[in-house]
Amino acid sequence: MGRLTTVKPRVQMAQGRQMAVADCESWRSGKTTAERGYGGKWQRERERFLFKHPLCCYCQAKGIVTAATVVDHKVPHRGDQSLFWDQKNWQPLCKTCHDSDKQAEERGDREPRW
Repeated sequence: MGRLTTVKPRVQMAQGRQMAVADCESWRSGKTTAERGYGGKWQRERERFLFKHPLCCYCQAKGIVTAATVVDHKVPHRGDQSLFWDQKNWQPLCKTCHDSDKQAEERGDREPRW
């Protein structure tokens, strides 16, 4: 039972954090994927970009060859359409790097690679 009492405060803390995130207003709030710019035009441009840049640039920096599956915005666009469509702001990433390394950078846990 000692283990449950040590886990309980962490669960409550995590729930509190989740509520705080849900409460803050984001540029994405109430918008569909297409309204945020990720409709058919984005899907076509994404495919073209990944065809030209097939490897994850973060993995390549580590000497690993991994197929890129995500087109990431180096600088978060936050709804700015000129930044959204600026291909100099795009980078090819694998899903693992996008969901871990890139998110850590955006939280400030790590230095950006670009």
